[in-house]
Amino acid sequence: MSTNDEQQTKKRIAVMGSTGSIGTQALDVIRANKDHFTAEVLTAGSNSDLLIKQALEFQPNAVVIADEKEYQKVKEALLPHDIKVFAGEKSLVQIVEMESIDMVLASIVGYAGLSSTINAIKNKKPIALANKETLVVAGEIVTRTALENAVNLFPVDSEHSAIFQCLAGEFHNKIEKIYLTASGGPFRGKKKDFLQNVKKEQALKHPNWSMGEKITIDSATMMNKGLEIIEAKWLFSLKKEQIDVIIHPQSIIHSIVQFEDGSMKAQMGLPDMKLPIQYAFTYPDRIPSSFPRFDFLNYPQLTFEKPDHESFPAIQMALDCLQKGGNLACALNAANEIAVHAFLHDKISFLDIAATVEKVLGKINFVQSPSIETLMETDKTARTLAKEITG
Repeated sequence: MSTNDEQQTKKRIAVMGSTGSIGTQALDVIRANKDHFTAEVLTAGSNSDLLIKQALEFQPNAVVIADEKEYQKVKEALLPHDIKVFAGEKSLVQIVEMESIDMVLASIVGYAGLSSTINAIKNKKPIALANKETLVVAGEIVTRTALENAVNLFPVDSEHSAIFQCLAGEFHNKIEKIYLTASGGPFRGKKKDFLQNVKKEQALKHPNWSMGEKITIDSATMMNKGLEIIEAKWLFSLKKEQIDVIIHPQSIIHSIVQFEDGSMKAQMGLPDMKLPIQYAFTYPDRIPSSFPRFDFLNYPQLTFEKPDHESFPAIQMALDCLQKGGNLACALNAANEIAVHAFLHDKISFLDIAATVEKVLGKINFVQSPSIETLMETDKTARTLAKEITG
């Protein structure tokens, strides 16, 4: 077999957000499975040093640096290596149109990942979806566009990957309920009087998962679970009543599906994002991995608790947004991004994150069936309101 033929048998992946937590772990998967995958495109926001390092190792066809100030530096570093270099937000959106891309890993954090994901779907690229905000903000538009273009969305979030894995061979069977599991974060069991004084250093110490700063804070406030509820609705065509959250401190059961006959399926394993990333890349197949194996004797007890909605109101806020629909989830996401940023920069307290989101939701103009333009306007307005509140 020629080298060219060998190259064609490998899945060529565009890693959108390659310098972030999911992106770097995706490159770990690609590195460990060079016979199966190549990194066709790498993109970053402003971390030019890491992008250059990744590009020199993986030799992609092209890279994009969103921060145009970093363009010259990246271009000069990669000039001898025949790697195309692009810059700017528009390039992030356009790069997914490349014919040589077989799959797009959507792992740009936050609202910023929406446009490139929608464009990739329109260009009929299968999506490994790690950016939950895409479905939170524009779930109806994204899922409809995917249906129109016959494009599969493969979930990478550990909880949604777990549900997807439990549904393999069961897609024709009716789901009665899904249980999204949550570790409870670093402040499980704590009440508001304690939470009022916590610092970002405490909030960034997640007990089980290694993640980026934004998602780690979302996990501490439980907003992460709220966003996952909305994501689950769109991925699996569920109603609010079919989604439940259960606190599972060990993070071994990643989620559970209950069918209409009462039978339940759970997907289990050690907390490691590389497994759901690899499964999204290889579905419907599984390939060998060197990931650490779960040992029951190391976890003699798996425990479960109810969420504390009073101390952690984010889950209820997300459920309310899900119930009302329209542009509210978009506002929820935008306000939360600004509030988390303010907390990380010591502008507001931990409890002020949820309070800010609640205030913004009370001020936003409700639109039942928003267009993508309306969602962009809602996102902008919610961010402005949140900035005014957080100073």
